[in-house]
Amino acid sequence: MAKTSHIVVVSIPSFSHQSSIIEFCKRFIHLHHNIHVTCIFPIIDAPIQATLKLLESLPPSINYTFLPPINQQDLPQDGVTQIQLAVAQSMPSFRNSLQSLCSTNPVVALVADPLASQALEIAKEFNLLSFIYYPLSAMTTSLHLHLSTLHEQISCDYIDHPNPIRIPGCIPIHGQDLPGDFFHHRSSIAYKLFLQHSKNFSLANGLLVNTFSEMEESTIKALQEKYNTIENNTEVYLVGPIIQSGSESTKLKGSDCEKWLDKQKPNSVLFVCFGSGGTLSQEQLNELAFGLELSSVKFLWVLREPSNSSYVGPYSVGSDDAILKFLPHGFLERTKEQGLVVPFWAPQTQILSHTSTGGFLTHCGWNSILESVVFGVPMITWPLFGEQRMNAILLTEGLEVGLKVKFNDNGIADRNEIAEVIRALMLSEERSEIQQRIEALKDAATSALAEDGSSSRALSQFGIRMENLMLEK
Repeated sequence: MAKTSHIVVVSIPSFSHQSSIIEFCKRFIHLHHNIHVTCIFPIIDAPIQATLKLLESLPPSINYTFLPPINQQDLPQDGVTQIQLAVAQSMPSFRNSLQSLCSTNPVVALVADPLASQALEIAKEFNLLSFIYYPLSAMTTSLHLHLSTLHEQISCDYIDHPNPIRIPGCIPIHGQDLPGDFFHHRSSIAYKLFLQHSKNFSLANGLLVNTFSEMEESTIKALQEKYNTIENNTEVYLVGPIIQSGSESTKLKGSDCEKWLDKQKPNSVLFVCFGSGGTLSQEQLNELAFGLELSSVKFLWVLREPSNSSYVGPYSVGSDDAILKFLPHGFLERTKEQGLVVPFWAPQTQILSHTSTGGFLTHCGWNSILESVVFGVPMITWPLFGEQRMNAILLTEGLEVGLKVKFNDNGIADRNEIAEVIRALMLSEERSEIQQRIEALKDAATSALAEDGSSSRALSQFGIRMENLMLEK
């Protein structure tokens, strides 16, 4: 009987990261039946409910475990700092868990989220090869890997740097468009923690990046030229596009969303959703509502409660009636023939794949972008936090498959601006050109995911490397 290779995967307390790495594991073991995976999740207070739902669809060769919870009351309120500190405080428990796994079922390698880079150090203690799984763009990956160099080159806060910042293989980026959570203030705890992560990345024996060559050609070329060398012995595996599947796939069928979408014309509906954690202020929510109404375009809007923070965490729970009260007075009545408002959550991949969906107003999270590309849906970019400004620039200036919403000096997009960009994406002559470009990307994504496609080949190469490690043990 063939030996079973066992790899350990560690993520962070963020649904977008957890969902991506879970889907990576499912796709990976689908191609490699002799490999067993254990997913380890640090948590803050309790497991994320949406993650628990995804874990219900795991095949038998993937196990998971949650580390002892870190008390949110003992952490700062800033989301990025909170996550990084929670992961750091979970590392002793992670080491114990890894030691237990190694003693019962020999582990050959570790795959870690970039914000769990401390695990790479622990992997060396156990003589394991280690890899970083990037649930992010190659552009963001290149920034992460180049940060130590940038830190030496630029002495001021990046937001104050007068010239565009050059990241290998990428469109030049202004400092204000770098992830504000990390990069706007070098004195912040978040930045100092992330700088340490960037120094740990050199410990990895390879990079698994959730993208494909046609999506980010020049950036991928720069990464491969730097890392795919005999001297460096660090391989770059392009394993994307990996998007959500499985447990979500049946949730549209028979729902109000499906019934409403089925009544609409092909490519006529704008899907509006800010991901699993994004939210708007009450003022901005009002302007978006009026903008949708003014556009006269059909829309399906996933509504979340307003907040002065752009991130409130995944999938709020509450009364549908209570959240609908945040909408402007009379909005639902005036738009009852034009749109559908869905409280809290909707099955995004299924909506994007529906023939009636013709546009996507998105916060530009990488998971959402890949889903839109896979189904060939043009985008309106509305970045909120993290690396989303960089992603928006890639979409609008690099790939030219989306249009951007413009914000005023107070950081608000007004209703007229919103209505204008919606009509431009959905109704103008410009739409056909954008549609052609994203259809080409869709075809490339389909080819990458094919049995002999680039993503499948990369996963096969990585799997063979894992199997060979087992034979050496």
